[in-house]
Amino acid sequence: MKVIFLSLIIVLIDQITKLFVKGFSIPLLNFNYDGMYYGQSIPIINDFFRLTYIENPGMAFGFDPGENFKLAISLFSLIASVGLIFYLYMIRDKSLSLRISIAFIIGGAIGNLIDRTFYGVLFGYAPLFYGRVVDFFDFDFFNFTIFGISYDRWPIFNIADAAVSIGVLILIIFYKKEDHDEKIVNENSITDNNVDLPSDSGFEFIEQALENRSESINEQNNIGKETSDKSS
Repeated sequence: MKVIFLSLIIVLIDQITKLFVKGFSIPLLNFNYDGMYYGQSIPIINDFFRLTYIENPGMAFGFDPGENFKLAISLFSLIASVGLIFYLYMIRDKSLSLRISIAFIIGGAIGNLIDRTFYGVLFGYAPLFYGRVVDFFDFDFFNFTIFGISYDRWPIFNIADAAVSIGVLILIIFYKKEDHDEKIVNENSITDNNVDLPSDSGFEFIEQALENRSESINEQNNIGKETSDKSS
């Protein structure tokens, strides 16, 4: 379960970067950090990579299923996160690649879950479970259409979205390889068992060989005895 720390690191980095973009205040310390204003875009690598502050009311990569599904999505994310943590415990003896992939997915899921669950209350714009997810990574890759919506840039995303995507990618890459290796190990195990544990027919062959050897010795003794009698 040590890989759970990977999930915690992802959540921590995700929340720090979101607060850096959105801004926050600590009244007890009389501290206020403004962050970026909504819609602001800061070029990092010309127009290819920018920091663009938006808030996503729905799912990952800006997909919005509608306000009526907001609570359902938040609750589903909560249940899925708990289920994934339990699953990570169940596979604690499995391969490292599988555990790392699940840890990435857990970290990403919890990172966005915090936004949906608490940001509305913390920033005073919505009740519990009705918060919006902060997105800011803005890349210009290629034009494409998904869910009937056309994009001239990649949908703006965050650390949590990236972590989930990386986890799924690791799972896809290593799953087939591990499944293939496991089949080879099982086949070798079956072959070794067949060699170490002879069949009944093998024992019958050995028994028959011993009987034939005994009969051969008796015949030689009888021949020697008859020869000795004739000589005398």
